[in-house]
Amino acid sequence: MFRLVVADLDSPSYFVATAAVELGFFKAEGVDVELEPVFGARNGPERLRDGSLHFFAGPAYAATRAFPGWSGAKLLCALSQYSYWFMGIRADSKVQRGDLNALKGLRISSSMEGPILGLRYLLAQSGVELERDGTQIVPAPSRANAEQWRGHSGADAITQGIADAFWGNGMRVAIAEKLGVGKLYLDLRRGDGPPGARWYNFAALTTTEQLISERPDIAASAVRAIVKAQQALQADPSLATPIGERLFPAEEASLIAELIARDAPFYDARIAPEAVDGLNRFAVASGLVAAPVTYDQLVASQFRELWSG
Repeated sequence: MFRLVVADLDSPSYFVATAAVELGFFKAEGVDVELEPVFGARNGPERLRDGSLHFFAGPAYAATRAFPGWSGAKLLCALSQYSYWFMGIRADSKVQRGDLNALKGLRISSSMEGPILGLRYLLAQSGVELERDGTQIVPAPSRANAEQWRGHSGADAITQGIADAFWGNGMRVAIAEKLGVGKLYLDLRRGDGPPGARWYNFAALTTTEQLISERPDIAASAVRAIVKAQQALQADPSLATPIGERLFPAEEASLIAELIARDAPFYDARIAPEAVDGLNRFAVASGLVAAPVTYDQLVASQFRELWSG
């Protein structure tokens, strides 16, 4: 039995990996994979390192926590293309979508170290200096299930008066919009943000060099399973709903198919050189790695012929 965890189960950019297990695509490839319904962002990379986990679906940069300079870890394929970070803002704000000058003076809620690094990088690339411009990054409010399910944290930050805006995955924006308290401000994937923002990061399936070396058949089967899940969700986003109903709280489950339909055009397993270049720039600037790594150091490119299905 092989084990897989997802950084955020309700993130539509990572959902492909969940679907690959739940829709039986790993099993169809002859691989028994157990999806652990946990908050994988907490210790997924570390578990890859200690061997208690075989696949981690999440940010392409995440393995640097446990594999310095990505040494010992490899990206098997992309789960989705481009940076999938969003910023939402109060629904009654007069700020125009994409107006980077409006970042000055905002209180922006965010949680977790990685997304906060992405937010800091975005602000710096936008010419915003926190102290000079009166911009604040404030902790996201917490609920009883805060570690596993953070979809309400953006809406809560606004309704509790903690923040004017919030940063995170698409589920946070969707819930804030549904509740009528927030609206979309920045969507990096679709061109908002400073030049090159869509290349900061992408969602990827990460494994170890050891697994690839010892079981290349399993690694190849994992890539094929992901590609089949991407194609299935593109053809029918409603496949996500029963999965959400099994795994998610009710509100997240009711929204997941809509989010999958929105993001399905970006479900592509290919990892472009531009994606690795952008990821390197973000990782170096954020102190995650000391120096850029080459494409073949980071990507298991021997499986690239499988990316197109």
